[in-house]
Amino acid sequence: MRIASSKFETRETGEDLYIEGYFSVFNSVYQMWDGATESVDPHAFDNTINDDIRCLINHDSGLVLGRTKAGTLELKIDNYGLWGRVKINPNDQDAVNLYERVKRGDVDQCSFGFEILQEETEWKEDDSIHWTLTEVRLFEVSVVTFPAYEDTSVKARQKDFEELRQKKQEAQRMQWREELTKKLKGDAKNGVETPSSPQTDN
Repeated sequence: MRIASSKFETRETGEDLYIEGYFSVFNSVYQMWDGATESVDPHAFDNTINDDIRCLINHDSGLVLGRTKAGTLELKIDNYGLWGRVKINPNDQDAVNLYERVKRGDVDQCSFGFEILQEETEWKEDDSIHWTLTEVRLFEVSVVTFPAYEDTSVKARQKDFEELRQKKQEAQRMQWREELTKKLKGDAKNGVETPSSPQTDN
């Protein structure tokens, strides 16, 4: 689940009621935890935008606002992000209540649930890490009261981070050993004595 920084709004078209806004903003940096960030590439949704996707309330699969297959949820991609509009069912009291909360400004944020298919990893000079999601499989989008990462999502990311950091440290150690070996071989060829290990008195 990821959090979009845009605000949701209500719209009335004749007798129809809609909630609309951006579920994801491209190239916007999401803070995972201290030292770890993530952003969404503008092409991340290209291969999933036509899937059967639901719009939920607070990621609750029992509170479905709309669905692309039913034509009650519209999703599209533009230069800014993943935009969506869901048509409110006037006979669904949960949906009507949410519409009124969004209209008053009590609820105005969103997030989305997905599976990562491809990503790019960037280690920065301060040893922080940034992931760019380049392809995802989108399952659902949600209008939410308190946007927050799911614990399972964060823990999975933290595990990935620890594994990547260990691999990075091992690669750095291997590089250091290779450079030291080359230097020692070069010194030996040039007749330069290499320092022996320091001796200690017993």
